[in-house]
Amino acid sequence: MTKKVLSVLLGAAVCATPAFAYDNHRSINDIEHREQLRIQQGIRNGELTRAEARRLEAEQARIRSNERFDRMDGHLTPRERERLNRELHHASRDIYRQKHDNQYRR
Repeated sequence: MTKKVLSVLLGAAVCATPAFAYDNHRSINDIEHREQLRIQQGIRNGELTRAEARRLEAEQARIRSNERFDRMDGHLTPRERERLNRELHHASRDIYRQKHDNQYRR
């Protein structure tokens, strides 16, 4: 019984590990690039108004500026990386909300 439970738990952990590892190890630049593509796609299909797109682009520019500042000493500390990831996550939510708020470019 104990071996069966242990094997099920280990199997679940092994199956879940690649998804978590991928999320935790995506580079900041990859995330920024993906968000830029999402903004451009929203502009193209009219999901984002001009004002929304301008605000989202400004948010992305602030994040890039923060990243440049953090990298000035040659590397990112874990705390800096966590803060940038938090900012990127917040920006991603903002993009989603703006694209799904039923406001369309005319």
